[in-house]
Amino acid sequence: MPTLLHIDSSLFPADASASRAVTATFRKEWEAQHPGGTVIYRDLAADPLPHLDALAAAAGFTPADQRTPELDAAFALRDTLASELERADAVVIGAPMYNFTIPSSLKAWLDHVIIAGRTALAETSTIAGTPTVVVASRGGGYGPGTPRESFEFVINYLEKTLAEALSLDVEFVVPELTMARTNPAMADLVELSDASKAKAHEEAAAKAKTLAARFAA
Repeated sequence: MPTLLHIDSSLFPADASASRAVTATFRKEWEAQHPGGTVIYRDLAADPLPHLDALAAAAGFTPADQRTPELDAAFALRDTLASELERADAVVIGAPMYNFTIPSSLKAWLDHVIIAGRTALAETSTIAGTPTVVVASRGGGYGPGTPRESFEFVINYLEKTLAEALSLDVEFVVPELTMARTNPAMADLVELSDASKAKAHEEAAAKAKTLAARFAA
């Protein structure tokens, strides 16, 4: 049975997080199609990873048979996280926009799993082609033609990192204007916010169903 890697990075609980709600919709549909499958779950807010340090970084560039015990210990977490990604048949990532980019917890995860010569910057990445759905929620609107288009550093960054550096097959689901119901200044955008939210849930469910069918074939 297929394995799903599910990553959330929102600071907020599911009832207050658009990204968590939509990744949950994806996972629910995936599990409905594969009730006997495996889900590897990482909540990077509840269980944050340490930032990459010099030893762990150096270990990633050192051949396994040349690592000292100290380097082996420093590399252990990176190996665990990369192995989870390598085991996954599909990935869903919640990536809310904080201060115009991804949460630092998600950046820490990326720093650990981007391993030159293995998952990244390799002739053949060990995770090349793995279908990955990113739920890139944001409180405002940052799409083409909007006043804050140039402030969008979530999709732009993740396209380069996930699709190009890691060779994953990436798609985005983008719930926008998520703060419209809590920010009085956005009161006239509530209808658009609700429509974006509904569309995001529909897209997430559809993508999960499509991917699940691919692995059932």
